[in-house]
Amino acid sequence: MDIGLKLSFLCTRVWIPDPDEVWRSAELTKDYKEGDKSLQLRLEDETILEYPIDVQHDQLPFLRNPDILVGENDLTALSYLHEPAVLHNLKVRFLESNHIYTYCGIVLVAINPYEQLPIYGQDVIYAYSGQNMGDMDPHIFAVAEEAYKQMARDEKNQSIIVSGESGAGKTVSAKYAMRYFATVGGSASETNIEEKVLASSPIMEAIGNAKTTRNDNSSRFGKYIQIGFDKRYHIIGANMRTYLLEKSRVVFQADDERNYHIFYQLCAAAGLPEFKELALTSAEDFFYTSQGGDTSIEGVDDAEDFEKTRQAFTLLGVKESHQISIFKIIASILHLGSVEIQAERDGDSLSCTPTPEIKCTQFTLNFCRLLGVEHSQMEHWLCHRKLVTTSETYVKTMSLQQVINARNALAKHIYAQLFSWIVEHINKALHTSLKQHSFIGVLDIYGFETFEVNSFEQFCINYANEKLQQQFNSHVFKLEQEEYMKEQIPWTLIDFYDNQPCIDLIEAKLGILDLLDEECKVPKGTDQNWAQKLYDRHSSSQHFQKPRMSNTAFIVIHFADKVEYLSDGFLEKNRDTVYEEQINILKASKFPLVADLFHDNKDPVPATTPGKGSSSKINIRSARTPMKVSNKEHKKTVGHQFRTSLHLLMETLNATTPHYVRCIKPNDEKLPFHFDPKRAVQQLRACGVLETIRISAAGYPSRWAYHDFFNRYRVLVKKRELANTDKKAICRSVLENLIKDPDKFQFGRTKIFFRAGQVAYLEKLRADKFRTATIMIQKTVRGWLQKVKYRRLKGATLTLQRYCRGYLARRLAEHLRRTRAAVVLQKYYRMQRARQAYQRILRAAVIIQAFTRAMFVRRAYRQVLMEHKATIIQKHVRGWMAHRHFQRLRDAAIVIQCAFRMLKARQELKALRIEARSAEHLKRLNVGMENKVVQLQRKIDEQNKEFKTLSEQLSMTTSTYTMEVERLKKELEHYQQSPGEDSSPRLQEEVESLRTELQRAHSERKILEDAHSREKDELRKRVADLEQENALLKDEKEQLNNQILGQSKDEFAQNSVKENLLMKKELEEERSRYQNLVKEYSQLEQRYDNLRDEMSIIKQTPGHRRNPSNQSSLESDSNYPSISTSEIGDTEDALQQVEEIGLEKAAMDMTVFLKLQKRVRELEQERKKLQVQLEKREQQDSKKVQVGEGLSGSIPWAVFQRQELESENKKLKNDLNELRKAIADQATQNNSSHGSPDSYNLLLNQLKLAHEELEVRKEEVLILRTQIVSADQRRLAGRNTEPNINARASWPNSEKHVDQEDAIEAYHGVCQTNSKTEDWGYLNEDGELGLAYQGLKQVARLLEAQLQAQSLEHEEEVERLKDQLEALKEEMEKQQQTFCQTLLLSPEAQVEFGVQQEISRLTSENLDLKELVEKLEKNERKLKKQLKIYMKKVQDLEAAQALAQSERKRHELNRQVTVQRKEKDFQGMLEYHKEDEALLIRNLVTDLKPQMLSGAVPCLPAYILYMCIRHADYTNDDLKVHALLTSTINGIKKVLKKHNDDFEMTSFWLSNTCRLLHCLKQYSGDEGFMTQNTAKQNEHCLKNFDLTEYRQVLSDLSIQIYQQLIKIAEGMLQPMIVSAMLENESIQGLSGVKPTGYRKRSSSMADGDNSYCLEAIIRQMNAFHTVMCDQGLDPEIILQVFKQLFYMINAVTLNNLLLRKDVCSWSTGMQLRYNISQLEEWLRGRNLHQSGAVQTMEPLIQAAQLLQLKKKTQEDAEAICSLCTSLSTQQIVKILNLYTPLNEFEERVTVAFIRTIQAQLQERNDPQQLLLDAKHMFPVLFPFNPSSLTMDSIHIPACLNLEFLNEV
Repeated sequence: MDIGLKLSFLCTRVWIPDPDEVWRSAELTKDYKEGDKSLQLRLEDETILEYPIDVQHDQLPFLRNPDILVGENDLTALSYLHEPAVLHNLKVRFLESNHIYTYCGIVLVAINPYEQLPIYGQDVIYAYSGQNMGDMDPHIFAVAEEAYKQMARDEKNQSIIVSGESGAGKTVSAKYAMRYFATVGGSASETNIEEKVLASSPIMEAIGNAKTTRNDNSSRFGKYIQIGFDKRYHIIGANMRTYLLEKSRVVFQADDERNYHIFYQLCAAAGLPEFKELALTSAEDFFYTSQGGDTSIEGVDDAEDFEKTRQAFTLLGVKESHQISIFKIIASILHLGSVEIQAERDGDSLSCTPTPEIKCTQFTLNFCRLLGVEHSQMEHWLCHRKLVTTSETYVKTMSLQQVINARNALAKHIYAQLFSWIVEHINKALHTSLKQHSFIGVLDIYGFETFEVNSFEQFCINYANEKLQQQFNSHVFKLEQEEYMKEQIPWTLIDFYDNQPCIDLIEAKLGILDLLDEECKVPKGTDQNWAQKLYDRHSSSQHFQKPRMSNTAFIVIHFADKVEYLSDGFLEKNRDTVYEEQINILKASKFPLVADLFHDNKDPVPATTPGKGSSSKINIRSARTPMKVSNKEHKKTVGHQFRTSLHLLMETLNATTPHYVRCIKPNDEKLPFHFDPKRAVQQLRACGVLETIRISAAGYPSRWAYHDFFNRYRVLVKKRELANTDKKAICRSVLENLIKDPDKFQFGRTKIFFRAGQVAYLEKLRADKFRTATIMIQKTVRGWLQKVKYRRLKGATLTLQRYCRGYLARRLAEHLRRTRAAVVLQKYYRMQRARQAYQRILRAAVIIQAFTRAMFVRRAYRQVLMEHKATIIQKHVRGWMAHRHFQRLRDAAIVIQCAFRMLKARQELKALRIEARSAEHLKRLNVGMENKVVQLQRKIDEQNKEFKTLSEQLSMTTSTYTMEVERLKKELEHYQQSPGEDSSPRLQEEVESLRTELQRAHSERKILEDAHSREKDELRKRVADLEQENALLKDEKEQLNNQILGQSKDEFAQNSVKENLLMKKELEEERSRYQNLVKEYSQLEQRYDNLRDEMSIIKQTPGHRRNPSNQSSLESDSNYPSISTSEIGDTEDALQQVEEIGLEKAAMDMTVFLKLQKRVRELEQERKKLQVQLEKREQQDSKKVQVGEGLSGSIPWAVFQRQELESENKKLKNDLNELRKAIADQATQNNSSHGSPDSYNLLLNQLKLAHEELEVRKEEVLILRTQIVSADQRRLAGRNTEPNINARASWPNSEKHVDQEDAIEAYHGVCQTNSKTEDWGYLNEDGELGLAYQGLKQVARLLEAQLQAQSLEHEEEVERLKDQLEALKEEMEKQQQTFCQTLLLSPEAQVEFGVQQEISRLTSENLDLKELVEKLEKNERKLKKQLKIYMKKVQDLEAAQALAQSERKRHELNRQVTVQRKEKDFQGMLEYHKEDEALLIRNLVTDLKPQMLSGAVPCLPAYILYMCIRHADYTNDDLKVHALLTSTINGIKKVLKKHNDDFEMTSFWLSNTCRLLHCLKQYSGDEGFMTQNTAKQNEHCLKNFDLTEYRQVLSDLSIQIYQQLIKIAEGMLQPMIVSAMLENESIQGLSGVKPTGYRKRSSSMADGDNSYCLEAIIRQMNAFHTVMCDQGLDPEIILQVFKQLFYMINAVTLNNLLLRKDVCSWSTGMQLRYNISQLEEWLRGRNLHQSGAVQTMEPLIQAAQLLQLKKKTQEDAEAICSLCTSLSTQQIVKILNLYTPLNEFEERVTVAFIRTIQAQLQERNDPQQLLLDAKHMFPVLFPFNPSSLTMDSIHIPACLNLEFLNEV
């Protein structure tokens, strides 16, 4: 459609250029006519503008997209594809919706928010895992998932190319992509390679990132990380290549910039002890780290980052010594930079002598010391240079600038070599020996850069971006071509920008790089000469220009912009010259690492070009180029190296499938969510996004599937065309009718392709159609309403008129008749009336005159009287009204006061009652009560003491006063007796002073009396007021009590309900934690089984192989009763106590918690003791090795002792079992003649004697076996080493082999010889005497070894006592310190502290005593239990004896009595032989199929197993019970492992396991489980064994099976949920389809149609419900299963809703509400509505309602806040941001409305997590459900093949 035609419409919106905002929106105010030179526009600020246009030169404004397309996820979905549309779409998404990611075709545009967003958690990773790229909102995880999926599906290597300006977020995006791969493709082995891949990031950021003016953490190098995967697509290794490290930053930084982070991190950690030798101080003290000014970054802790760097080094396997060496080299660079170079006096030569300050001298010494080189040589060659000619060698002194350049070059070279070494070792740590099947590469490389001064680094960076842009353009072009060819659309060549000429300008023959290398070879080449050669060679190139005002600069026209490069420094940076003499000194370093850094690499690895069949086996060559040996050889320049590495990178990228991420920096001030259009457009042009848009716009950017197009635009289809069933034909006819130009669209095989702008045109036609239809509907409805209203009014009017006219006519006729009669009557009446009136008037005239005159007089008098009385009445009335008004106001005030005081009293009473009921109040009341009592007691004592002191002082003062008075009296009498002239002035003064004091005392007394009287009056008045107020309060109290009595019951009930809910919540949390532990245990067990299976399958080379340390514990995972350690038993008792008394009571019982804490401390102390003993044992072993074979006899002693103990243990167990069987057989024999109780005691005594004798024999055998083995060892070691061997050789038969039995006989013979003192000659036969002699010597050695062992034990005991002494000393020191601190406190604090100490001591003692009591009680319970067993055995034995006696009496009868066998009934027990146990488990568990028991009793295997257990209990065979239960549990686990994806099998064994658990509870004999048993069922209880521990094992197994069942069900439902709940149209025609760009192209979509409807979910849940009900699963468990499944449906649906913009619409809300109602109906139909499943769907229900509510006014915001209580604030805001109108009649949610919602929801304490945890599992509860069946009524079908079971 012609743009002029589009502009002809009024109110068309366009984009016009703007110098500030780049583009501004405007609207046409006047129709455009052909030939107009300008457009009349109105801007958004209502400004009128006349915009000039030129139609001939296509200078027309860009058209603006419809509002419905603004904010799209994919820029290619826009109808008008141009720069202002792209910029506006990004701005709207970034500022209004806070979406930082947007698709642009195959490119992901990422805008740096400069703020941490909660969109990168594990839940988000799992949400994007397995999803198609266009299904979810744009995200870096979506790109990573697309790469991972294509790698797995296409088996082709992938690459993710991340580029952008510095500060745009490239490194963070690459880091998140690697985190996604590490999470999704975690390694299957225990190598944790994914952690190592992530650990490389802190190291590379430390050594390769720095602060710049644009970014605080800018990567100053490019890197390409290859993450390798195996055939199962698990990470097995990684490799890293780096490009163009900015070495110049090591020696120079601009203002407000920093050097690399590692320098500042090392300076921050200089205070650590291990870094003292580095001689580092603050970063401001070094020249290389202080040039930029501020050395710190706001919000960054260098010391903390350095610790992370060290941890990463350690994780990657870098040794601590290598780390110290690395830090030494980095520190040496800092010291080298601080060395000052100054000229000597003559000015001709220079020396590297530092300034007179000691600090500079220390810098040079530290540099040489840290690198391990000679100080004199380095100092000399830093200032001199060697020149080698053909004839001789010169040593030349360099100038000052040359020395500084050489020093800086050396520093840069050292850092570059260290950087390469670290990268190489990281690659070694990430390398794997396994075969790599494929890889995904992540390229984090610098974007296009242009500064005010651009140098060699910017030139290389822009050259790399030119190459990447070329590859990007070709890939986009290739994808477009593939799409067109796939859809069978005629392919026309699209003209796109080709930057090959610019690349040729740089890298072609005699290009810029070639001329630069050539100039570097010239001996006296300069930058000016090189620039002049560029001018001469490339002045004619269209991509090269010469600046007007400079002869040393040149301009290259890149694809993004013109860049002017300054040629100064190009040659020096390209040469990268480092003098060989300095390198040789470093090669001779005494530190190996320093020397290795500078040794040449003789054998560089050649690069291999990948062929067609080696796409997954690309060999990557390191980017580091080796140094040459001699200066004579050609040294590759930096430009050559960079070009080579760049070509290798392009080869790698071309061999992979690329994915592009373009990072955009929104502003230069680093402000969060601030958008600068100028900077954004500049970067969009530079990164190729607009080029992608241009390529897309040149072809067919808008693509629609036929089905989506038909659903969207079927309103434009005519009625007769809808009769056709072929949607393609309908779409063809519609488009041919609507769009006349056939070039504007193309019909593909599955899609329709449109030119740019055609979708907007179709949207306009659709909107016009809707608008016309709306107007027609409105017109018709309004006309019909008015017509109905008119007809109704007309009928009413006619009816009213008819009745009114009849009434008026009748009234008129009556009026006329009455008028005529009235005239006649009036005539006669008037005549009579006139005559009578005249006579009456005549008579009355006189009387009236008389009375009238009197009346006027009386009236005047009465008026005066009334006025007087009225005055009096008014006075009293007004007084009364004023009084009444005053009384009313006073009564109202009193009522208001009473009401307000009553309200306050009620509130205070309610608060006091709530507080009084709470446990916190009781705690606060009780807190410090003892301390307060002690303090009060102490205060009373102090007051008593003070009172005593004051009373004593008062008595002393009184006595002193009386004495003084008496003395004064005596003096006064004396002076009175003496003559008056003898009185001295002193006496008068004293008298005067006494008088003044007396007067002052009187005045003070008077003041005190006045104050006392005044206070007394005030107190009396206050008492009166209080009494009055008390009376009022009593009245109010009575009233309030009457009101509170009615409310107290309700409040108590509410509080109890709240407390119950809180307790239930805590119980659920505890149960959930426990079941999570069970789940982790089952996962570890499954993992161990998998590893064991793999180890058994994989054939490895023979050698030493280590068994897993947890094999023994996992093979017998069900043998819990075997644990018998007392300490562990105590802990288990504590846990069991928690389970028995309940979690609510256990939470308040602190003794259990303190006991566990104490147990943990004891275990920690025991671990430390064992560690100390281990260290001592190692020291002793080393000493033993040095001493030799002094204690060699102890080794065979220990070996044989262990073997003998093991064999003896087995024999004793066998003997014990045999004795038990013998006792049981003896007790059951009825005709035995030896049945007395003495036989039992006799057997016990015999067993005890045999045991003692066995111990003695065992010791003797051990001694002799040790002697024999030692003798054999010495004989084999050599016959000439010891003198006793020669002595033995003198005996004739000593060389013969001696058997063990012969040795034992010889030893007994020696003993008999010593006792009987027989002849020596007799003993010497056959060498017996020599053998005995040797045995005695061995016995002596053994005794010596034992003596040494005892001495060692004594020494250990001494050490232990010393440790205890040290501990006591430390405790005493602590107490002394505490005592000293206590003395510094106040007396009250001292008392309080002492009481606290005493309470803690008493508490610990109480706990110890309590623990001791519990242990004693436990032992008592065990002994009582054993006593009961023994008593029962004794009773059985006595009963058997009595039966035997009665039998003997019967045999004494004379006549013979025949005994007939009575047939017994089935007792509900099944007997089997021990050898049939495996067959039982195989037929009943392993090989059993649920279909075999379709018509049998549910849970039949559980009943059969219990009957077998009951028979073993009846026979008192604990081994049989233990073996049967263990085999059953292991068999069930094996079956579940084999059928880990079979829902029916898992449900079958869950029901059977639960039933077996219920049977063990029901028939355990516990009264709590027997309340519903019948008398017959009580007979089937267990008699001898308590299987409580096995019940716990079965409960854990049930939890594991339940979790597996949920996992299987979720795996079957999860693929259906999103399609059925969100995408499928349950209500046909409700939802429309929006344009989506070409994100959903074929490469992103899997083959096949995976759409599901809601009926599929319901059918699947019906199948689940049928299976569980048929197999007899408990109804309570079924309810919990469906509650979990509905939660999963809710979580998956809501998470997808929160991550998908295309489904957040009004129609989706309607679909969701319909689907949820269908699920609720299904629950009610299956009687599952009580499961709580609907409550788990509450967040989804509220989200659906939120999509349908109005979102405009303040009232709407309040309604949303009150409604969405189950959604978090973050989720509500996210849905509002994602809300998308499906047509132009809907309005978007404004930013102001979202801010209002956020302001109202600020008080909520919602979690920060955006998504729901779809893997969360509610804790399962297995309620006790007894069976009504009896064991004797169960029939075993023949299909089970259990004929070997015998019914008892």
